[in-house]
Amino acid sequence: MRGSNEKAVRWIGPVILSAVAFAGCGSFSKPRIVAAASAPDAAVVPVTRRNFSNTLQIASEFQPYQEIDVYAKVSGYIKKLYVDYGTHVQQGQLMAVLEIPELKQQVQRDQAAVDEAREDFVRATSAYKVAHITYERLAKVQKTRPELISQEEIDVAQGKDLEGQAGVSAAQQALLASSAALAKDKTLYAYAHMTAPFAGVVTRMYAYTGALLPAGTSSNIGNSALCHLAQNDILRLVIPVPERAVPDVRLGESVEVQVSSLNRTFSGKIVRTSDQIDLSTRTMHTEVQVNNPSYQIVPGMYATVSIPLHTAKNVLAIPLQAVQSTGANQGTVLVVNGARRILRRQVTLGLQNASNVEVVSGLKKGDLVIFGDQSQFQQGELVEPKVISAS
Repeated sequence: MRGSNEKAVRWIGPVILSAVAFAGCGSFSKPRIVAAASAPDAAVVPVTRRNFSNTLQIASEFQPYQEIDVYAKVSGYIKKLYVDYGTHVQQGQLMAVLEIPELKQQVQRDQAAVDEAREDFVRATSAYKVAHITYERLAKVQKTRPELISQEEIDVAQGKDLEGQAGVSAAQQALLASSAALAKDKTLYAYAHMTAPFAGVVTRMYAYTGALLPAGTSSNIGNSALCHLAQNDILRLVIPVPERAVPDVRLGESVEVQVSSLNRTFSGKIVRTSDQIDLSTRTMHTEVQVNNPSYQIVPGMYATVSIPLHTAKNVLAIPLQAVQSTGANQGTVLVVNGARRILRRQVTLGLQNASNVEVVSGLKKGDLVIFGDQSQFQQGELVEPKVISAS
């Protein structure tokens, strides 16, 4: 009986040890499987390289490159009109013809005076030639045969010669004076043809056929212009640049101009500045020029100008939501390493725009950083990284 019990014990022992060993193995492996499966997902973004710029955005409205009211040089009635609202004209193109009968008659009188003065000049020149030839002949005879010509005859001939010379000079001056008067009145009469001083668009009309336009030199011209002309193929944007950004404004630099009403972005150029800060606003008058050859942009439209203040090419950058600022140009990020563990790193920051920030040091290209709130993760925590798009 005792031998049977010993056999039973010897058989049960290995079974119990095996069961214990099996249970032991289960108790060690199960927690590791559960820990790996329960690792929380973490949204991450890779550190990339990009061209970076810090910009200043200022809203303004388009203005014509130049615009004027077109006045008549001389007073007259509009005889023919060739423009109206929205008419596009080229420089020198005829816009209107004025009827000025008084000036036309004055030009005719001036022409008659010139013709008369020219005839007087011809007669005076002919008389002078005869007197001069006569005097020279008598003077020559007196030298060779003094007994034939008296001194009195010589003196008379010389006097007529000088008189003829003076007559020619007077006739010439009269001819010049009458010619100048004719040229002046012809010039004024030419202003009866009103032409465009530059290429542009007629944006307003003030007078129509039959209306009397006073001379533009009058002191009381009021609103008596023919029309308003604006050059819209080139437009201006006048923007007040804050004092802090003045050192970064460079003449000739290209800028982006976004027109929200057209849902388009155009290219502009900084062409001039006042080179002085307004003491009341602490801003500097700056002008951006935008070419508008197809007249898509209409003066008065609002636009947003983006002026690049600093630029860096091919630098490391991460989204703003991936960094926690700790001071001037300093911050911390959470990096997921190759073992999927969270590491906190100090980084030095550089340029910043609306969505990204430059990383000067602390990271390298390809590192995965936590995107979003950092407070839900701990140093050394095991996570399951999920790469997302920062946009």
